[in-house]
Amino acid sequence: MNKILKRTLMPCLMAASLAGVTLVPAQPASADKKILEDIGIGAGAGVVSGAVRGRGNVLNNAVKGAAAGAAVNAANGARRNPRNRNLGQDVGVGVAASTVTGTITRPGKDTLGDAVDGGVAGAAIHIIRNRK
Repeated sequence: MNKILKRTLMPCLMAASLAGVTLVPAQPASADKKILEDIGIGAGAGVVSGAVRGRGNVLNNAVKGAAAGAAVNAANGARRNPRNRNLGQDVGVGVAASTVTGTITRPGKDTLGDAVDGGVAGAAIHIIRNRK
C-alpha cells in the first residue's frame, strides 16, 4: 500500500473502530423514574458536605453530588426489587462517581474531599430511599 494512503487511511480506520467499540454499550444503562430526585438529593448532600468541610465552591460540590446521585440511581435501577438496597454499594458508587467527577472538573485538588462528598451523597440517597 502506498505510504501516503496508509498514513491517512489507517488513523481513520482506527478512530472509527475505537468509536464503534466505546459508543456501543454491551448493556444499556438502566435508571429508574426517580433519577431526577436522586440527582437533586445528591446535589444537596454534596453542597452540605462541602459547606461542613469548608472546601470547594457550591457549584462544584453540587455537580459532584449530582453525579454521585445519578450513579447511585443507575446502580440500583437494574435491581429486581429496587427497595432492596445496599448501603455499602450506594456509598461506594457515590464515592467513585464523585471522585471521577472531581478529577475531571478540578484535577489534582482535594481528591479525598471529593470522595467524602460522594459518600455522603450516596448515604443520603440510601437513607431517603429506604424510608419510602
